[in-house]
Amino acid sequence: MQSVAFYTLGCKVNQYETQILMEQFYQAGYQVVPCDELADVYVVNSCTVTATSDKKTRQALRRFKRQNPSGVVALTGCFPQAFAQQAQEIPEADVITGAYNRGDLLRAIEAFRTSGERVVRITPHQRGEAFEPMRAHAFQEHTRAFVKIQDGCERYCAYCIIPTARGPVRSKPLDQLKLELLELARAGYREVVLVGINLSCYGKDLGLHLLDAIALACTTDGIQRVRLGSLEPELLGTQEIQRMSQFERLCPQFHLSLQSGCDATLRRMNRHYDCQEYRRIVSDLRTAFPNAAITTDIMVGFPGESQEEFRQSLDFAREIAFAKVHVFAYSVRPGTRAAGMPDQVDQHEKNLRSHRMAQVTQETRQAFLAQQVGRQELVLFERPVAPGLMEGLTANYTPVVVPGGEEIQGRLLPVNITAVEGDGCRGTLA
Repeated sequence: MQSVAFYTLGCKVNQYETQILMEQFYQAGYQVVPCDELADVYVVNSCTVTATSDKKTRQALRRFKRQNPSGVVALTGCFPQAFAQQAQEIPEADVITGAYNRGDLLRAIEAFRTSGERVVRITPHQRGEAFEPMRAHAFQEHTRAFVKIQDGCERYCAYCIIPTARGPVRSKPLDQLKLELLELARAGYREVVLVGINLSCYGKDLGLHLLDAIALACTTDGIQRVRLGSLEPELLGTQEIQRMSQFERLCPQFHLSLQSGCDATLRRMNRHYDCQEYRRIVSDLRTAFPNAAITTDIMVGFPGESQEEFRQSLDFAREIAFAKVHVFAYSVRPGTRAAGMPDQVDQHEKNLRSHRMAQVTQETRQAFLAQQVGRQELVLFERPVAPGLMEGLTANYTPVVVPGGEEIQGRLLPVNITAVEGDGCRGTLA
């Protein structure tokens, strides 16, 4: 039996798409093995949000070719879709397909194995293309299931290459979504995470709204929790938030992509909101969803970001008191407007700002965790973290560790949260 190993970089959408690829290979007779083992085929599902992502992609391809020089090494995903020429210059990649051609990966690998000649299939995205039919049936080592319901982005933020990598907005039809949700419920999944490249734009091409997908997921028998992936904040109005709060199964955790807490920086980024609107959205969410966790991404060192602009961003992050923040430094992406902007911030300064922002947002993280102590929450237990200790997540995405074993894995149980410990909390089964 032929074996295949997968290495995934990037977002939850990429993780979902890797799961789809795994199922395709499994149905074709392949055995899926860990990527640190010897395999006949290695698949790297790439991300290209930052230069660091590209570097990790190249490193993985080199590592797998060294691991098995006679094996087939395949590159797919966002990096070759956005930077086709650069991808083809990587000698270790025997097979290269873009995100658009990802569904053809298995045939491309078989073509390479037959001919011995490198296979490159990268088709540009096209206006009006349909949502790629895909349905995941299981997820390895997860009690939560990701469900991709949207692809593509048309926002064209000044720093972002994703519209090139992912193409126009397109959405999963509700009938396809319903079938997938029912299958996941029958498979025993109690929580689903609705994900997309620009999730807030779900349904734009179908005459639907994200609320339609939320309503369907929250009324699917067997699904006890529905969580949302990253959201563009300006598409959340007060009325939409009020309607969302009517769904008891919707988790009170919202990842609202901020990028900067300075209005001048946001304008240069071509973001479509300002700090006052963001502040209002957070206030509405916290009113509608008590004990909600607001998480985000913050970029530092965008071209032209002065010390004063960075200070404003730092102060705003402290004011909002995020439950968790992914801090990252601006990375030049060829083909974007920001790549040619003046006043690029040097790497040393970006590193300093990253460190300072991480310090401040870790303080707000610890304050949020402290607010959970004394509460009783339902926890979905996911994995053992040590002998006799099991970790799970509350509805607002707080990690909680309790004494317990495999008998509680995959179960949703009430827990008394007793203390903050590290980047999460301790508790006892109620």
